[in-house]
Amino acid sequence: MKLGAFSVSLSVKDLKISKEFYENLGFSVFAGSMESNYLIMKNEDTLIGLFQGMFEGNILTFNPGWDQDAGAVGVFDDVRLIQKHLKDNGIKLETEADEKTSGPASLMLKDPDGNIILIDQHI
Repeated sequence: MKLGAFSVSLSVKDLKISKEFYENLGFSVFAGSMESNYLIMKNEDTLIGLFQGMFEGNILTFNPGWDQDAGAVGVFDDVRLIQKHLKDNGIKLETEADEKTSGPASLMLKDPDGNIILIDQHI
């Protein structure tokens, strides 16, 4: 399975303080905005998302169809194909993509320890 770009989505208490902290670790703003209450930050090929007031806990995020620069890749596994594979292997999904659609869609699941995994396709 090709899951695409990987990032960790962090639920933060104060976006400004978190931004400054990660900038001191060598990250720079790649996408998002303070006004939207989220920033995607990048250090070389490493991506983290900082989200204030959008969800509880932290999320492992995969973006099928994207590389680490949010550029489209030529060949990728559609989120609905990934969903079918997971369901065929008995993995319980928290949310599902509509199998009758194409293009952007997402699904969520939890790993055995309760960590949330988001597979979020934008193209």
